[in-house]
Amino acid sequence: MAEFRTITRHAGTVLAGQLATMAYGVTDTIVAGRYAEASLAALSVGSALYMSVYVALMGVLQALLPAWSELHGARQPERLGHAFRQSLYLWAGLVTVGMAILLSPDPLLAWADVPESLRGEVRAYLGVLALALPAALAFRLYSTLNQSLGHPQLVTWLQLGSLAIKVPLSIWFTFGGWGLPALGAPGCAWATLLVHLGMLMLALWLLRTRPLYTPYALWRWPGRPDGKVLGPLLRLGVPSGLSILVEVTSFTLMALFIARQGTTAAAAHQIAANLAAVLYMVPLAIGIASSARTSYWLGAGQPARARHAVGVGFGLVAGSAVLLALTLVLVRAPLAGVYASSAEVVAQAVPLLLWVALYHLFDGLQALGVFVLRCWRITLAPFVIYGVLLWGLGLYGGYLLAYRGIGPWPALQTPSAFWMAGAAAMALAALTFWGMIWQVLKREARP
Repeated sequence: MAEFRTITRHAGTVLAGQLATMAYGVTDTIVAGRYAEASLAALSVGSALYMSVYVALMGVLQALLPAWSELHGARQPERLGHAFRQSLYLWAGLVTVGMAILLSPDPLLAWADVPESLRGEVRAYLGVLALALPAALAFRLYSTLNQSLGHPQLVTWLQLGSLAIKVPLSIWFTFGGWGLPALGAPGCAWATLLVHLGMLMLALWLLRTRPLYTPYALWRWPGRPDGKVLGPLLRLGVPSGLSILVEVTSFTLMALFIARQGTTAAAAHQIAANLAAVLYMVPLAIGIASSARTSYWLGAGQPARARHAVGVGFGLVAGSAVLLALTLVLVRAPLAGVYASSAEVVAQAVPLLLWVALYHLFDGLQALGVFVLRCWRITLAPFVIYGVLLWGLGLYGGYLLAYRGIGPWPALQTPSAFWMAGAAAMALAALTFWGMIWQVLKREARP
């Protein structure tokens, strides 16, 4: 029962912060949708590209959580502090790669046949977010450190406070006023840049002043790159980041392929994708909390407690996934109406949300499975499984079903085709991951 309370409290705190962060996207989607349908479509494409880059790079840093949690459980603050300082080299490399991609999106836009009328606004949107990327990834390092220490509260307070700034800034910059011209979708990006810079400055101040961080000597000069530290971090982080890249690009390419169906279909898909991402925050928070506790107990040399933490996480994710999916089914029509004023967009979004509900049932379980496998340093196999199922069955299968037809089923020419195939892919991924976890736990239980 104590482990249940600990994981629930940790997950609840992380969830509050993650929902505040996700509210950035919800805010931008609603603001852009109210401004113009074309701006919502541009935001759909631009945010899909940005999130592919950001979440993949963020996944590399987030994957350091079990390594740092083990050091915390083993009560080795000096090694943890050294690992954190060395991770700054990893951060610098990720920033360089990410900014290069965001500042040169034309090949991707051309390959995906994004309408020329949307490309200018998409380029402007991504150019601003490229400037926000260094601060966003640096704050992710701070967040991962706090989660590994079992103290996510400071991160959550910063994220909640930033939302109060993000909402009015997005509205102001998008619609203009008070001497500022209307910027459309790029206005949302400018608001995001200012918010990330503000959060990073406050995080640095906390790192400098809070006694919590004193034992780790975080402000000491990192020295030269240490291969003995960076090597294991790269082996843990890079496959995890690539796995997330596959997962997110399946969403990105879905948005780009759906853009061929016109602005109404792209806007409807943006609503569905945004709600799917919001729902995903629940298993993500539970996964973070469960993996932190699992790795903590592994580092403390108590594998039985680690296995118990895995079981608690599974129960929490399964129960919450059923509850959230049923809720979405019941309120899908009014939810779609909140996102868009266009009757055509709402009419196309409502049936999509039924598939989002089914998708979430399996998405939550597979997400937790990936987090748990990282605790035992199993990262390459999930990457391969993601590639086969999400790109193969989910994305390519959805493309065939949407535009060419499969066997007796004709081409649907709707976004629903991609969500159908995606739900099937997630179901197989969840089944595969938990089969692997079962084998690991059986092996660990042997005397």
